[in-house]
Amino acid sequence: MKKDIKELLLQALETELGGVEIYSTAVECAVNDELKEEWQKYLEQTEHHVEVMRELIEGLGLDPNEQTPGRKIVHHIGSSLVKAMQMAQREGEPEQAQLVACECVVLAETKDHTNWELLHACSDAAKGAEKKALQAAVEEVEDEEDEHLYHTQGWCRELWIKSLGMPAVIPPPEEEKDVKTAIGAARAAQSREQML
Repeated sequence: MKKDIKELLLQALETELGGVEIYSTAVECAVNDELKEEWQKYLEQTEHHVEVMRELIEGLGLDPNEQTPGRKIVHHIGSSLVKAMQMAQREGEPEQAQLVACECVVLAETKDHTNWELLHACSDAAKGAEKKALQAAVEEVEDEEDEHLYHTQGWCRELWIKSLGMPAVIPPPEEEKDVKTAIGAARAAQSREQML
């Protein structure tokens, strides 16, 4: 296995581990019941994604506990996002802490989404048992990761619009249309005016 693929796998695992902490904190920040319920679901899915990544890494003969400089950076970023949400909880109003949590989730899910796109590309290029293992993991997780990113981006946009005193679509169109692609997210965002 190439060194860079191993690095991607270890960073992807660290991203999922950080995601558990990020979603745990985001759930505490959520004021909107629908958003809290969604993030709770995403927390449970992310806990499962940790298991999928560990099994994938171990199945490929790698050590899931190996630390690399890149993995340490991913850990630092995840911890920083948790600290940002905790700061917002201590120093701001609940609605502002919820908005900060949305932004932190979007930042984390952007990295996570990229990881899974790259793992998908690796699975396309791999051969034999490595290909089979990568494909199985991607098929199990990638659609959920798409939903995590696109739905939370929608929540973030609409909560910002609401905080600016303008009419917002809550839950966001991405939620209503069960978006799982970038094209679907773009169409949902365009359709928001019709939903007001």
